[in-house]
Amino acid sequence: MRVGILFLGAALILCAVAGKLACAVGATGRGINRLAIGAGMIPRGEVGLIFAGIGTSLMLQGRPILAQGVFSAIVLMVLVTTLLAPVGLRWAFRRASSLSE
Repeated sequence: MRVGILFLGAALILCAVAGKLACAVGATGRGINRLAIGAGMIPRGEVGLIFAGIGTSLMLQGRPILAQGVFSAIVLMVLVTTLLAPVGLRWAFRRASSLSE
């Protein structure tokens, strides 16, 4: 595996996590656990994975629209964010319960 693909995967993971946590700031209301909302939104890359799969099979002038390396980085992002969400949710709920005590 090339190092560039790993860097792209890491950048996608960072953007996915930061973007979901930033969007959770927009949740309004009393007693809302914004951290839990953001952590719960983290594993939402499955639709992107479907479109990436389509992108690898579509051709433009005889070449795939999406390179295999980019597809690998997207798969890495989906896997890591899917595994990261339960850990983040557990941490967010434990943090919230310790703050309320």
